[in-house]
Amino acid sequence: MADTIEFVDPSGRGEPIALTPFAVAKDLVDYPQRSGKIPEPDPHYVDLGMLYRLAAIEAVRRSGLVDTPLHVALRGHMGTGKDHDLEQFAALLRLPYYRIPLTGEVRDITLIGSVKLFGDGRGGTESRWQDGDITRALRGPALLNLSELNAAGAETLFALHALLDRYRALDLPTGETVHLREDTRVFGTLNPTDLRDYAGTQTLNKAFADRWVIWEKSFPEVGQIEAMLARRYPRLHAPFVTTIARLASEVNESFTSTDARTRVGTPMSLRTVLDRIPAGLWMYSKDEDPLRRTWEEFVLSHIDPFDTDHYETVWSAVARRGPEGPPFG
Repeated sequence: MADTIEFVDPSGRGEPIALTPFAVAKDLVDYPQRSGKIPEPDPHYVDLGMLYRLAAIEAVRRSGLVDTPLHVALRGHMGTGKDHDLEQFAALLRLPYYRIPLTGEVRDITLIGSVKLFGDGRGGTESRWQDGDITRALRGPALLNLSELNAAGAETLFALHALLDRYRALDLPTGETVHLREDTRVFGTLNPTDLRDYAGTQTLNKAFADRWVIWEKSFPEVGQIEAMLARRYPRLHAPFVTTIARLASEVNESFTSTDARTRVGTPMSLRTVLDRIPAGLWMYSKDEDPLRRTWEEFVLSHIDPFDTDHYETVWSAVARRGPEGPPFG
């Protein structure tokens, strides 16, 4: 394992940042389980700048400049790679990664914990405290990703207030106080609160939102999508890489448009671009037009019906017909 991990600014403007990875002590009671939650670095991951920003704020935390921990939440549309960024940051810093979805069905007792009945081995029962998801993660080194922050219920958010401010701790009903460790980081993700169809989301309570540094995560640009495809699929021919990147960029530009007349309701997520479309090209590689067949089977079938006309307009403007030849070399 390297003594330090160097984070490089993809834009070339900032100086490299060197950080020492964390270590999970082998004497922890749950060492096997916790160490098993350290993610593996994704060899196909392309840092568009978010890892460098996360490293920069980590360097600020380690400097001791501020007294209150800086908790970062990434806000962006579906499929922009928010959770993947945090997972890869955990992988590089060697931190166990706990992704905890805060859906509307999750209650504070699920996250914090509760008293439950267990068999005593003599035919009776006894009550014992059982940690919830967040409390369990806080007992050792961890990177917590509180996913879908703006889908959680009010009682869940209020239960987390003390953990995220200067108090830095959870007070359990048992009387125990679980402090935020120096080797634990809390992050979050959320979707924008606008007219999009993100069922169950809401505007964050201002007191809760003030406990976060909120960074926007945008859809990648054409050149960035090309770099992702080329790294993940080195055998994919360049004309296909370029066409796919342009299609995705044009659709997502319409998705984020403020003009309701041209705005589409379904973006082309990175899941579509990096997983579904290459799979379709492989399946239909012997078709007369593999990209068009993939577009019909893996893209159009995934969107809202009222977006079909605009998607087809983008297809006609960018491609009209897919590139010649087999997709993969």
